[in-house]
Amino acid sequence: MTLTTTSIVKVGIADMQLATSPAILKTAGLGSCVGVVVYDLARKIAGLAHIMLPDSTASSKPPTNLYKYADTSIDQLVKTLLKQGAEKKALEAKLAGGAQMFSFRSSNQMLRIGDRNVEAVIAKLQQYQIPIRLKMSVVIKGVRFFFISKQAYWR
Repeated sequence: MTLTTTSIVKVGIADMQLATSPAILKTAGLGSCVGVVVYDLARKIAGLAHIMLPDSTASSKPPTNLYKYADTSIDQLVKTLLKQGAEKKALEAKLAGGAQMFSFRSSNQMLRIGDRNVEAVIAKLQQYQIPIRLKMSVVIKGVRFFFISKQAYWR
């Protein structure tokens, strides 16, 4: 993870990147995954995490990739932003994604990955008392997510 100040910063699946304005943070393939941007407008710094799964504790092994899970990814994102000079009380968030990509006859909770990802991200942001300024959930399709300064775009 590097701090980038120019151009387009691509964030892969189960990845996180930081950037300062005027850089553009971009991720693609947000089906059931959630893209979450946490930013400090005054200090012009933002981080984007592309989260795959809601909870790292569901696995019997410790996570090898902290950016894969909502609980550990948000922790890393906030910690890294603060280390780079962001102020905790100035942090805000925007998120997109969380689609139900497949139709199942069963209403099994475990199969609702998209919903569970969104719920886990929101819960973790609330734990840090970070206000959510935009929540764009997709219903059935994937989405691309861009963050430019304080604007979030998706398509």
